[in-house]
Amino acid sequence: MSISLILTQLLNGLQFGVLLFLLAAGLTLVFGIMSFVNLAHGSLYMLGAYFAATAYQHTDSFALAVVAAVAGCVLLGVILERTAIARLYGRDHLDHVLATFGLVLFFNEMARIIWGPQPYFLPLPAFLESTVDLFGISYPSYRFAIIVVGLVVAVGAHLLMHKTRLGMLIRAGASNPAMVSALGVDIKLLNSVLFALGAALAGLAGVMAGPIMSIQTGMGEPVLITALVVIVIGGIGSVSGALYASLIVGVADTLGRAFLPTLLREIASRDVANAAGPALASMLIYLLMAVVLAVRPQGLFPAGRT
Repeated sequence: MSISLILTQLLNGLQFGVLLFLLAAGLTLVFGIMSFVNLAHGSLYMLGAYFAATAYQHTDSFALAVVAAVAGCVLLGVILERTAIARLYGRDHLDHVLATFGLVLFFNEMARIIWGPQPYFLPLPAFLESTVDLFGISYPSYRFAIIVVGLVVAVGAHLLMHKTRLGMLIRAGASNPAMVSALGVDIKLLNSVLFALGAALAGLAGVMAGPIMSIQTGMGEPVLITALVVIVIGGIGSVSGALYASLIVGVADTLGRAFLPTLLREIASRDVANAAGPALASMLIYLLMAVVLAVRPQGLFPAGRT
């Protein structure tokens, strides 16, 4: 097991982690701050990828594909929030789950009708087709760019939530919406802005994932489950916790899938290792979540401490 392989997998884990953060950050804003369980968040991620692929086909510009993904998801998020989501804010979480699960089915069928069942592929931008030298290894420039974008978004989200008036209103509205509304703040508009921000991050995650995985119907559900694991581990409502937990989950999942089967071969027969290794690797993040819930039910980085 070479050092270069371990470093490569660590970087892959960081890349996966920041991609998870782009999705989990928007989800934790809606779920943790607005107390709304939005299972359709993964559909916004999927549609962001589709919007980007469509824009690229017509313009051959990756920059315009990014704009199309983010702007399209913001517009869709505003429409969705105003027409459907806003009617459910005062309802039970079970109603949130049932309604947004219905939206997942609707968006999956809509995507299949519009774009067809075949996968789409978003090419790498030309200026990121090379590699960069990191710690003595050659690493794909695009994957490194994902890490940089994710970290920039993390810094921007922290500044937004803790250094701006909008962030102050968001945090106050989450704690006591009635009092904030009594002070003259339009809570409906604030919720729309927050939902649109979450949709924008989902669209950005979709377009960033497009060049490294196939764009297809239903691609949002698996990553949504992982993002929910991230939120539980990090602490519900904590954007900083979502970042730290995303990095932990990304590295743990990547290293587990890469090295766990090999390590099992050292202590068990090859047949047992080949059968149990991939299964244990796929369960690793859920075992991690179970341990965190047993030790710290509020998450590792709860909102009140980050």
